[in-house]
Amino acid sequence: QVQLVESGGGLVQAGGSLRLSCVASGDIFSRTIMGWYRQAPGKQRELVARITSSGSTNSADSVKGRFTISRDNAKNTVSLQMNGLKPEDTAVYYCAAHDPWGHPNYWGQGTQVTVSS
Repeated sequence: QVQLVESGGGLVQAGGSLRLSCVASGDIFSRTIMGWYRQAPGKQRELVARITSSGSTNSADSVKGRFTISRDNAKNTVSLQMNGLKPEDTAVYYCAAHDPWGHPNYWGQGTQVTVSS
């Protein structure tokens, strides 16, 4: 069982920055693909960015050049640095741990990010 706790959401003006963090329980974190997803009102949950155990990353086209995912295996933490925020980035952001096949199978409780124009 993996527990994920996110923090760092909030209200920010367009063009601003936020940093989300997710702390994971358990001893498998270093071997687990981690990711950030988001869900805006009335929309499906979508992938924002993922990072493998070795640090390889991929991200959605909509956030490339603005968001950066990183991890600290010693602290069981995955972070999402969000710069140049836009109103369309407004959503609940979820941290997720993935199974060995790359599917998210554990979720955090979510943290709200609101970007005002």
